[in-house]
Amino acid sequence: MLTLLGIIAAHPVAAPDALPDPLEAGWQGDKVCEALHEDAHQRVLRCTFAPGVGHERHYHARHFGYALSGGTMRITDDKGTREVELATGSSYASEGTRWHEVVNVGETVVTYLIVEPKG
Repeated sequence: MLTLLGIIAAHPVAAPDALPDPLEAGWQGDKVCEALHEDAHQRVLRCTFAPGVGHERHYHARHFGYALSGGTMRITDDKGTREVELATGSSYASEGTRWHEVVNVGETVVTYLIVEPKG
């Protein structure tokens, strides 16, 4: 079983000009992430994916992630396409991701938090 830690690249990345961040990116015109909190020091997002729902190609700045509810996701990035089983309660830290896109290919709703430090 692959946890969230195995999904996200562990190298620092700069924000690509042409790609949205996770809050701006959506799925077929609908938002999948909402801002729960933002201040001068951090931004906290909750991203929710019903079965069949994904997250269009986007980038991530440095962040911490936590799976509130797990499931099966198909992830495509510069390493290829793979399916991973996300465990509820798993977490990861990332220096950023140049780009990726995901789709919930399982039968459960997948929800996770993203905490992005500022500065």
